[in-house]
Amino acid sequence: MIILLSPAKTLDFATPFEEEATTPRFEREAASIARAAAKLGPADLAGLMHISDKLAELNATRFKTFRKAEQRPAIRAFAGDVYRGFDAASADEETIAFAQDHLRILSGLYGVLRPLDAMRPYRLEMGTGWSPSGGKLVEHWGRKVARAVLDDLKSDCSGLLMNLASNEYFAVVQPFLPRKGVTLVSPDFRVRTAKGLQFQSFTAKVARGTMARWLCEERIADREAVEGFNRDGWKHAAEGSTAARPLFVRD
Repeated sequence: MIILLSPAKTLDFATPFEEEATTPRFEREAASIARAAAKLGPADLAGLMHISDKLAELNATRFKTFRKAEQRPAIRAFAGDVYRGFDAASADEETIAFAQDHLRILSGLYGVLRPLDAMRPYRLEMGTGWSPSGGKLVEHWGRKVARAVLDDLKSDCSGLLMNLASNEYFAVVQPFLPRKGVTLVSPDFRVRTAKGLQFQSFTAKVARGTMARWLCEERIADREAVEGFNRDGWKHAAEGSTAARPLFVRD
């Protein structure tokens, strides 16, 4: 099983950590992209990523000082809703070790990261309409990242690919998936309301992280077992589910 997650915009480079960081697969390419991005001004970054002037200034500085910036394991650096759900700080060593082998974080700067891979603070979204090679960032990374994910999946006899990433990030892998040999599962999370089942972005993000943690703790290896996810009030709903897109509902 390989689990795909999106990165987070919110970062935490203050909380202490004990894990020893590993080397990202595309570390050199990330440094090259950062050098190219350092040539962009705050106004360029604001326009490309639709962010505020303050955030644009921050990230322009990050790219210019990238080589000297502090590093920490990705699972400790990302602090958005997905990572609140995963809650790495409370995970035991065995769970983190399993995640290192089976969890992959898709990244606009690093391509793909394992949980313990060292990363520096950045913001560069996969959907950005810029890349050092011209065109969109997703096109720059696509084949390389997909090949890396599929190579990792080949070493796992289950062939189970759990897509818990956003559409923006999964787009870097999806076009290159083979028709055979991969069991793709993309869970859908809905909240039951007076108006029926509703998709709530924040709730779904946390649920993706919670499911990723559960998958790692339970060592899930087949599609049917995924239906057993029941943390934080989530329950599998047979009605509305398909094998490739199981539905989970919470009241």
